[in-house]
Amino acid sequence: ALMEDDSSTLQTMNLLGARADAAQPRPWLIRRCSCAVAATLQRCPAPPTAVILTLDAMATVLALHVAVWLRFEGLVPTPYLESLELVLPVLVATRLGFNLAAGIHRWTFRLAGLPDALRVAGAGLAGTLAFTMLCTHVLPEGLPRSIYALEFFLATAAFGFLRFSPRVGLRWLGRRARSMAGAARTIIVGSGDAAELLARDLERNPDSPYALVGFVCEDASLVGRRLDGSRVLGLVRDLPELIRRYCVSTVLLADQGQSAGRRRQILDMCAESRARFKIIPAALDRIERLSVAMLEDVSPEDLLPRDSVAFDEEEIHRLVCGRVALVTGAGGSIGSELCRRLACHGVRQLVMVDMNENELYVGGRLLAAQSPGVDVRLEVADVREAEPLLRLGARYRPQDIFHAAAHKHVPLMEEAPDEAVKNNVFGTINVARMAEACGAERLVFISTDKAVNPTSVMGATKRLAEMVVRDIGRSSATQMTAVRFGNVLGSAGSVVPLFKQQIARGGPVTVTHPDCTRYFMTISEAVGLVLVAGLGGYGDLCILEMGEPIRIVELARSLILMAGRVPDEDIRIVYTGLRPGEKLHEELLSEQEEETQVVRNRIQVACSPAPPADLADRLVELRTLAEEGRRDEVLKALRVLIPTFEPYRATSVAPAMDRPEQPAPPSPERPEGEEPVELVPALCEVRV
Repeated sequence: ALMEDDSSTLQTMNLLGARADAAQPRPWLIRRCSCAVAATLQRCPAPPTAVILTLDAMATVLALHVAVWLRFEGLVPTPYLESLELVLPVLVATRLGFNLAAGIHRWTFRLAGLPDALRVAGAGLAGTLAFTMLCTHVLPEGLPRSIYALEFFLATAAFGFLRFSPRVGLRWLGRRARSMAGAARTIIVGSGDAAELLARDLERNPDSPYALVGFVCEDASLVGRRLDGSRVLGLVRDLPELIRRYCVSTVLLADQGQSAGRRRQILDMCAESRARFKIIPAALDRIERLSVAMLEDVSPEDLLPRDSVAFDEEEIHRLVCGRVALVTGAGGSIGSELCRRLACHGVRQLVMVDMNENELYVGGRLLAAQSPGVDVRLEVADVREAEPLLRLGARYRPQDIFHAAAHKHVPLMEEAPDEAVKNNVFGTINVARMAEACGAERLVFISTDKAVNPTSVMGATKRLAEMVVRDIGRSSATQMTAVRFGNVLGSAGSVVPLFKQQIARGGPVTVTHPDCTRYFMTISEAVGLVLVAGLGGYGDLCILEMGEPIRIVELARSLILMAGRVPDEDIRIVYTGLRPGEKLHEELLSEQEEETQVVRNRIQVACSPAPPADLADRLVELRTLAEEGRRDEVLKALRVLIPTFEPYRATSVAPAMDRPEQPAPPSPERPEGEEPVELVPALCEVRV
């Protein structure tokens, strides 16, 4: 019986508890209601003029009575009480008249700022001066001067309160709604116009995903002060401590003058914070258009250890406007961006050539929509077939030809040297012959830094293609130029998308070698170099000076930090060893090309040795070997043609002396009888 009583009591308590829980407001309901109320208040129309003027009249009457009461400390003489009835209509009429003249009866409560506050103060001062002069006609003896001053301050304060209190309330309600909706607690780095605009846009938008905590800046004199109502919490060097103290999850980098090196320092400082970073897009042309919605994730392009190279857009426009251009490999990263830039600069006709019909179709439709004034033509063709290319040249008669089509995957080409030769070497020859046959004025061949002292089949074939283009160009009416640059950040097959995928999966991030370095450039720089150097007639081999190379492991660490993770704690970095054909360090110039000339804007022209006299005969032999699929003989022929070609040899992952502690790399040597360690496949190769 006791057990039954206890059970019944327990059921009753559970029922009462459930009813009590049901009576409590649910958090998600509170958040939604708060957001809805804030959004509704911000979008509601302004009150009509009659309402605002009525409130101003009531504030004027109240201000005069309070001023008289304060002047006489609550003991107002009877004559002054009687005189109020005479002067009050004059004061109200004067106040409303000047308010109408100043335009403060038409008010945008949500967007009111300092200029509007000055208009309110000006209307109040003008009304007081006019009332002082008119009052002497109504009351010859006038009022005590202190009443005029008190009434001015009280009435102006009331007018300001009526107009600015809704904005303050909306701001508080918006912050409350964002906080309850789980918005990311945010610090803005910077104290300039961009930082202020971001803060204003964030505060005005109740649906913003960020809840502003405050600012940090480089100026110590601003610490403790307020920018747009939010406090400057400290200096940039205090950012890690401030992130921990205020539980910040997002950092907005709003200083446009900040160097890439300083951004890397900020990332390194916050390595343990697990905060995400956002940045103002570099392409933003007008700071007045800035809003929180325009912010982007910090990208590797923002961390390049050099200043970005900006090319003269007007010069590019003069070089290509009104001309007919043909681009091979138009479906790839470089080819598609090249087509976009050509269309933006007003080519008359653009012929896009590629074997990948899907990418070609999608890119062509997008380009036709963006540039309706350009005649965009799509052609599916293989550069290894000479006849179709000749027919394309005869049909369109292009004036400028850009050859971007190539096999670029280094490890895959190690297994298929015959295919690399047919596409990269003889495909280039076919394009050059087509340029000659159709009377093209300029041909630009896109090469790679892997062509310098190559260790891969891809690099060797690109080097041989450079020689072929320069050799044909010496006896051709077509101006032929090879443009050589490093790895393009974010291109198809690049290491950056792979690292991002691995980080999204929770790791590990795979790097081939702790000391592996690469030269990097942005896709905008790559295309600008192709257009300016290739079409400018500076020489037959142009190179962009790209500063110091970047260690791949540092790039991986930066991407992990930008994702709000801690390297080697949240996400491991695993070393897998160099893959077939890969080099530890890339070069931009060979020993024979050390003599260069800087022609302009960090563009160099290399003095390269002439191709061998029997190049044509050796190419015939190489074509035969490639078409018969004799891969070993193809490699031997490439070594004869490219004496600096050193085929791949297996390289172990040796730890660097100056690098931080990392997970131990696998050793190529193992005790007898021990099972081999399977290396995790990685993609450290960053392709053009």
